[in-house]
Amino acid sequence: MATKTKNPRSRNGAEDPRRRSLRQLLLKRSNWFEERMIEAAPRYGYTFITPAMNRLFAHMPRDPVSISELARRLAVSRQAAHQTAAEACRRGILELVEDPLDRRVRKVQFTAAGLAMVRNAARAGSEIENDLRRRLGDRDFEALQRILAKDW
Repeated sequence: MATKTKNPRSRNGAEDPRRRSLRQLLLKRSNWFEERMIEAAPRYGYTFITPAMNRLFAHMPRDPVSISELARRLAVSRQAAHQTAAEACRRGILELVEDPLDRRVRKVQFTAAGLAMVRNAARAGSEIENDLRRRLGDRDFEALQRILAKDW
């Protein structure tokens, strides 16, 4: 006699979250946030932002950084990081600068327009967080912040 496998869907048709790994759940929610950031970009005048640019900007420090370091942070090839950074340079968001310690090395940094974009992205991020707080409720939102802020 064959045994029935449990239905991975809950009664309302949604996938049962208990059947997903923590990694899958974190990736799903990270993607949710990133999609909201990309959806918000045109409201601030940034119609050209791609998912790759969004991720690159999230890993950009305030000080100049090498393409190799960005590639490492993003876990992508140097060529992929270079292509995305070059497009951001063409859009006036990033610029290439010489490394003061090694003039052969070029690094990228935000332009003044890029720093304005960072401020707008922070506003969009706050709007998304406020929406998430409304969806989850204050208690769960604060618990989520507390848990994610822990040193793992």
